[in-house]
Amino acid sequence: MAIEKTKIVIIGGGPGGYVAAIKAAQLGAAVTLVEKTYLGGTCLNVGCIPTKALLHTAEIYETSKEGAACGVIADVKLDFTAAQKYKSGITKQLVSGIKGLLAANKVKVIFGTASFEDAKTIKVITDKGATETLKADKVIVATGSEPAKPPIPGIDSKQCIDSTGALELSEVPKTMVIIGGGVIGVEMGSLYATLGTKVTIVEMLEEILPMMDRELTKILKAKMAAKGIEIFTEAKVVGIEDGGAEAKVSVAMKDGSQKAFSGEKVLISIGRRSNTGALNLDKAGIASERGLIKVNDKMETNVAGVYAIGDCNGRSMLAHVASAQGEVAAENAMGHESISSLKTNASCIYTNPEFASVGLTEEQAKAQGIDYVVGKFPLMANGKSLIMEAGDGMFKVIMGKEFKEVLGFHLLGPRATDLIAECALAIDLEATLDEFMETIHAHPTVAEAVREAVLAADKKAIHIPNK
Repeated sequence: MAIEKTKIVIIGGGPGGYVAAIKAAQLGAAVTLVEKTYLGGTCLNVGCIPTKALLHTAEIYETSKEGAACGVIADVKLDFTAAQKYKSGITKQLVSGIKGLLAANKVKVIFGTASFEDAKTIKVITDKGATETLKADKVIVATGSEPAKPPIPGIDSKQCIDSTGALELSEVPKTMVIIGGGVIGVEMGSLYATLGTKVTIVEMLEEILPMMDRELTKILKAKMAAKGIEIFTEAKVVGIEDGGAEAKVSVAMKDGSQKAFSGEKVLISIGRRSNTGALNLDKAGIASERGLIKVNDKMETNVAGVYAIGDCNGRSMLAHVASAQGEVAAENAMGHESISSLKTNASCIYTNPEFASVGLTEEQAKAQGIDYVVGKFPLMANGKSLIMEAGDGMFKVIMGKEFKEVLGFHLLGPRATDLIAECALAIDLEATLDEFMETIHAHPTVAEAVREAVLAADKKAIHIPNK
């Protein structure tokens, strides 16, 4: 007799859900994937990919305008309609690729809204209005998140947009006020400032990008200021007033005064919240807190055989984390032993210059009482960075003082979001100073600066004076 396949239902087709579906199918499961809106989720359709496509347009625009120093003089114009078409084409191609991968792995896809009837029964209201009932041996929840909406008076004014709205504008606004100095706010601010918008960022905390290295954040802030971006920290938005063509944003400043900023658009980017409200978690007995599903390191909930991955569990709201957790959940659902770890989880910010981080920041190492040393390498001493007109960046490493093992990397410069993978691998392998010394990095590359930063931690750098 043929052995019946394990039936796995996955709720959500974003970067966590579709990866989990493919992995489970590869391991022999019969997989049904339920997606409410579009395959690829927020990241692919209204998040990571379209944002980076528009940022690429902005980079080309800026480079072309400022190419005289390199001998390129051009009369450059921006066609924002064409830029939006380019962005949509990238998204469409990648969504098509996901459809093909799911079909190749024999994953059944149902478009509709799913909810629990019990821990092994899922009710789906399809996009056609029909009702389907799915029985599962295992369930993986991957419903993602949505933009958070703070209780600010006037936040429903017509000028207010979220990150999705910021990606769908038909023209570049003359002015924009951004509420929130996290990754979304900083990336959007950099994008529109490059395209000609007068941008103001208002952040309630004492610093923008609070999860990143403070020293390098200050360098990035200076770069943003040079683009005309105004940044106000320890500033709380107390109200938004519809003024017709613009909105007036009232802000309580850290010195006790109150200021008002006007913008054609007001971008609300204070974070995201889990998208679990429609799941009927109580019917399945699944524990959650403030909408976030509780899971263990196997991504399993308190209910055996039910897993939750990605933004809906709140451990780290990043697409690559969702994908990694999707593989872990699928493996455990199919009887393997797999653990999720955030040890090598990198944070990437696609400003110009790029900013990437993995492992401990200096502030975290200090707070944990770790005896550490710091290595820094300014990119003004890196040939490839100078060629790319990016010599004002810096690479920084945090290492254990006794054994010289890598604890954290922080990169501000060109290709930082690509180079951080080498750094994450080094942390996972507990690489030491000696191992970096023995690893030849090609010349001329920006990657050379990673090795030099490590050498600088032990005063052995070659291309800067050691202090």
